[in-house]
Amino acid sequence: MFATLSDRLADTFKNLRGKGRLSEADIDATAREIRIALLEADVALPVVKEFVGAVKERARSEEVSGALNPAQQIIKIVHDELVTILGGETRRLRYAKSGPTVIMLAGLQGAGKTTLAAKLALWLKDQDKTPLLVAADLQRPNAVQQLQVNGERVGVPVFAPEPGNGTGNPVDVARASIEEARRRLHDVVIIDTAGRLGVDETLMQQAADIRDAVQPDEVLFVVDAMIGQDAVTTAQAFLDGVGYDGVVLTKLDGDARGGAALSIRSITGKPVMFASSGEKMTDFDLFHPDRMASRILDMGDMLTLIEQAEKAFDSEQAMRAAEKLGTKGGFTLEDFLQQMMQIRKLGSMTKIMGMLPGMGQFRDQLENFDEREIDRIQAIIQSMTPAERENPKIIDGSRRARIAKGSGRQVSDVNQLVDRFFEARKMMEQMARGGGVPGMPGMPGMPGLGGGKRSGGRQPAQAKAKKGKKRVSGNPAKAAQQKAAEKAAASEKAANPFGNPDGADIDYEKAAEQLNLPKDFSQFLK
Repeated sequence: MFATLSDRLADTFKNLRGKGRLSEADIDATAREIRIALLEADVALPVVKEFVGAVKERARSEEVSGALNPAQQIIKIVHDELVTILGGETRRLRYAKSGPTVIMLAGLQGAGKTTLAAKLALWLKDQDKTPLLVAADLQRPNAVQQLQVNGERVGVPVFAPEPGNGTGNPVDVARASIEEARRRLHDVVIIDTAGRLGVDETLMQQAADIRDAVQPDEVLFVVDAMIGQDAVTTAQAFLDGVGYDGVVLTKLDGDARGGAALSIRSITGKPVMFASSGEKMTDFDLFHPDRMASRILDMGDMLTLIEQAEKAFDSEQAMRAAEKLGTKGGFTLEDFLQQMMQIRKLGSMTKIMGMLPGMGQFRDQLENFDEREIDRIQAIIQSMTPAERENPKIIDGSRRARIAKGSGRQVSDVNQLVDRFFEARKMMEQMARGGGVPGMPGMPGMPGLGGGKRSGGRQPAQAKAKKGKKRVSGNPAKAAQQKAAEKAAASEKAANPFGNPDGADIDYEKAAEQLNLPKDFSQFLK
């Protein structure tokens, strides 16, 4: 959703890299670019003015002028201000001290309240709660049936005494649901109310009547994140007409510009509590302002990825796979298939990769990634016999032809999979034994990444010393001349260790090479 904003901000920060100090013109230009980026993302104008003003004020302060890397300090300031306008801290549900906790959903028609009610129920169920869904949307055709179907999908009962489709009193249904929850020992009640087309005074009053009848612990305003700046107008109208405690953003996986998420909190003062980012019932979670700010700035969202992995992965199975990697040839295609199936539980590969830092530059490749490729790999492995999965080395030409025919793929696809598996297993085994990644330079201070012996049993430092040793001439005059030249070279190198001939500036690429770092680290050294 925030692709446009992320790309624009990334381009803005590129112009700051390599600058030792930021002038007033640099700060003004950066602020102007940030303003344009936010306006293009449909962020409300008052929010843009407040945001840019805060960034400019902090950019002119000592925290930037005294920083070793002003560009990185500016990024930090933008990150902090994004966290602020998104709400600051994560807002969690308030549960009732006695009796069932009542949560009422309100919002425009088409915002996705009925689907979101089931998602919220499943999320609460995973939190060891026993929710009850209440069908109080008696206006929209088949709204009651939709909630019943969704409730069945997530394994949560639905209280629906009225058929809906324009008949029944939603206030009576909501009131009766509280007694039903007490009778059946449910600790959370989720009331799905009718949506409105614009600001409908009759339905707005109906929502207010339901609120007064059940006295909810939380009223959540459900808003479609794709409706742009109009979301702020609607949110304010609902706040005045019904009142609510928090906001739930739906359709965050869409291709809209996402200005609603950045505007609602600042305009209404109400926090965004939950975010729905997909069609699956599991595509729903708490809204974390700091994590969303990191995603917008292409810093990734590793905490969310780790949390999802902890839910999806079987820890015992992962431990067994890790132990197999410690022995040569122990990790098999069967283990690989099981690990791949666990990764699939996390969701689409595009979504997973999008949570990694710096993946914004590969957005086009991620969007064009074919999710069916995993299905093809699964088909090839499952077309193998147990013996072939256990020992892929026995897969000869005739076996590959049979596997290709059984999986509906080409022999070249089977060859590619087997070859890549051997390469990946070799790399993972070496990493598991602390040998580092093949083909990558050693990193100083990192165990297993350059400190071990290489082929031939010679330590890298010793090999380098032996390689650099020079023969001394037997002629005393030439030996003295050679010694003087070496002394002069040593003195020059001490004055300029990174090989810059004029000694005026440091050659940072040479410095990165001397420190066994990738050349990209030269920017970091600056």
